[in-house]
Amino acid sequence: MRKSWWKILTVILLIYTFTVGLLIKIPDLPALEQTARNLFYHVGMWAAMMTLFTVSVVNSIRYLRTLDLKYDIYAREYATVGLVFGILGYATGAIWMSYTWADPNNPLFESFSAVAREPKLIGTAVAMLIYFAYMVLRNSISDMDKRARISAVYNIFAYAMLFPTIWIVPRLLPSLHPGQDGNPALNFKDVSPEMRMVEYPAFIAWALLGVWITTVKIRLSILKERKLAQ
Repeated sequence: MRKSWWKILTVILLIYTFTVGLLIKIPDLPALEQTARNLFYHVGMWAAMMTLFTVSVVNSIRYLRTLDLKYDIYAREYATVGLVFGILGYATGAIWMSYTWADPNNPLFESFSAVAREPKLIGTAVAMLIYFAYMVLRNSISDMDKRARISAVYNIFAYAMLFPTIWIVPRLLPSLHPGQDGNPALNFKDVSPEMRMVEYPAFIAWALLGVWITTVKIRLSILKERKLAQ
């Protein structure tokens, strides 16, 4: 019971996010209107992605210090699930912008192609491709120890590239995305108190869900490694 308390908390927070997030009254802002509820999901998935990538790179560093292969497994699985949440965050953001930024007088494809040049979308796509390359690199090396060492070094590089591709460069370029001078999801002036009551628990919920999924994948990976070693 002591070990599963955070899983119970995850379920409670997810139920809270989906129920209260759909029922509360939110500001009826121009263009956004009810789509602003996507803040609980889109930004929450980014929060989960950054949490998982951070844990992944920490385990890569721990591997380089100890050469214990279990940390390589941890790093791989956290990066894998983090990439999934990154893709979900990208998808929810792209769908959201297609309804709020696109020109209603133009066909959907033309409108989407116009806003797809958004710097934040491009930067995020680059970051995701760097992590995809991490997965490809791992699968291209057969030697277990060599794969773990090279992957750990590359994982540190991939994590470092998150900051210029997602947080720095897009803010130096003209953008339709709100919050060019900061993060609108964390700005008390841009988000109503009612939305913050759901927003922050949602961030925790998505991050904990990502950790939960990763722990299951780690157990399966360790069992697989033990079976191959027999």
